[in-house]
Amino acid sequence: MQNLGNCAAIHLNLIVVEPDPDTMGDLSDIEERALASAQHYFDNDSGYSKQQSTRPQTVGYGLTDSPAGQLAWIVEKYWSWMDCNGHPENVLSRDELLDNVMLYWCTASAASSARLYWHSFNDLSTDEIILPTGCSMYPKEIFLASRRWAERRFKNLIHWNELDKGGHFAAFELPEVFIKEVRDCFHTQR
Repeated sequence: MQNLGNCAAIHLNLIVVEPDPDTMGDLSDIEERALASAQHYFDNDSGYSKQQSTRPQTVGYGLTDSPAGQLAWIVEKYWSWMDCNGHPENVLSRDELLDNVMLYWCTASAASSARLYWHSFNDLSTDEIILPTGCSMYPKEIFLASRRWAERRFKNLIHWNELDKGGHFAAFELPEVFIKEVRDCFHTQR
């Protein structure tokens, strides 16, 4: 993330930062929600991540062999991580959900997509980022952050917006809003 020669700027909607220990005695509302959300994730919602980051091929075989398993594996994440009041069809049509699942099923890419976790989580960096960075924080994202926490990691924060709606799959849930966020972020980088 420091290669300034090939990357002009980055935009993130999954904002991974460490809480600032100096703020623990004076947490904002978003920081309290961020800590509670992270705890909920680690306690109740991270089993898939542990499996994919340690044994991606194992889960891949089962998902590739079972269309019902593939459907359940993906749609459960929509249920959990979308801003959908517990029902993904409040946000996406059944066809949109099935089309997305079919991308994995027809290409037999359950294992290869799971390997992203194996590659990423085994070398997870929280180093400072000096590239121009834009952050769009959706309220139902897995991990939340405050701007002051984000500024500790992203040293050149060019865009920060806390949205009223959306979750982990923001680009799928709210494509027009997501596109506007990306455009607003990179507007100054031309």
